[in-house]
Amino acid sequence: MNLSTEASDSALIVRVNEERIDAAVAIQFKDRMRELTGGGSGPVILDLSQVSFVDSSGLGAIVAVMKFLAPARQLELAALTPNVGKVFHLTRMDSVFPIHASAPEPLGDAGNAY
Repeated sequence: MNLSTEASDSALIVRVNEERIDAAVAIQFKDRMRELTGGGSGPVILDLSQVSFVDSSGLGAIVAVMKFLAPARQLELAALTPNVGKVFHLTRMDSVFPIHASAPEPLGDAGNAY
């Protein structure tokens, strides 16, 4: 699972550099998110701008990450593509997650690709 992290002024930004979060990568996604977000503080913003497909397993993995982070940290979503936004709307998960139209800008060139 290709994820990268960047720091903004108030949050950790995790960018999903994949087109799909589905059954084939759901467990790997959860494990990588735990590695990247464990032990920190402040909100985590999941940038889904490159993701064009999320199935029920992918949605479940995102919810599992939200539960892993709570209550110390909040998982927020950003830059949902139309298809992914539709999944969150139809499942009413758009009322569970804070959703931003775009991800915040990172601080400098501090990104780390994984």
